Amino acid sequence: MNTLFAMGRLQEAVKVKGPLCTGIDTDSSYLPPEVLSQYDSPSQAVLAYNLGLIEATAPYSACFKVQIAYYEAMGLAGLDTYVKTLKAIKASGVPVIADIKRGDIADTAKAYAKAHFTGDFEADIITLNPYMGFDTLAPFTEYISPEKGGKGAFVLLRTSNPGMVDIEKQELAKGGYVLDHVGSELLSIAEKYAHLYPGAECAPFGAVVGCTEESDARALRDTYPNIFFLIPGYGAQGGAARIAATLLDKAGGVVNSSRGILCAWKKDENIAAKKEAGSLTLNDIVASAEKAAKEGKADLLNAASLLGIK
Repeated sequence: MNTLFAMGRLQEAVKVKGPLCTGIDTDSSYLPPEVLSQYDSPSQAVLAYNLGLIEATAPYSACFKVQIAYYEAMGLAGLDTYVKTLKAIKASGVPVIADIKRGDIADTAKAYAKAHFTGDFEADIITLNPYMGFDTLAPFTEYISPEKGGKGAFVLLRTSNPGMVDIEKQELAKGGYVLDHVGSELLSIAEKYAHLYPGAECAPFGAVVGCTEESDARALRDTYPNIFFLIPGYGAQGGAARIAATLLDKAGGVVNSSRGILCAWKKDENIAAKKEAGSLTLNDIVASAEKAAKEGKADLLNAASLLGIK
């Protein structure tokens, strides 16, 4: 039954490929000047890198996450690159998460849901911000059913940025934190739609839970055993593999690495001479990204093994 809905397919992909999510949050500044100069525009260079990256890292990636902001920043040409990147991921057979973090009033949310669950911007799973109220999530839940494509979403629960304490960790008068109130809504969504996918090992909507804070990782995993996690913060943001591994227990999750893979060429000693000479090629930086993805997958699997998590 899991194969009928996006979160279930992603959970199955983790069992086959491991928990790495490769983030294609590609800024043109992540590319060396000598590669950028080979293309007519930054958006074309980014697209070329993305296409090479998808092919090279797909064997090590349970999914790809594409952050739309980097493409919006390049204007219409950037959005064209975004669309072509999504299509390339779909063609690879790997699930795609569109990191859009939408959250707005009902009618606007309906338009966002239509935009990112159908048409040119269609993705399997998206990210959502619940902080304008839970009614903003409702239009997206309409796409959970098999008839609407069995789509999924990761809702911000406990994010990886230091500023998460400003809202997510604020205490409520009734006890607990704001993030606990968000979590209760995720449990309600899971219960409401459980009948659509009997026997599923995870809920159709997941949670964003960063791996930069060790203090509550075990508690969060135990509190939401049926919720699949999108786990940012690993690598460039300083999140440890052991924290990510704790969050991979029970229903599981995927651990995102973006800059650690996209910019791996900057720390790759194998191409140091070419970097110094300003003679790097697209193939060089793609090969560095592939190596980083392979190593990231191994690091996460090793951390999980040490904790006895399968």
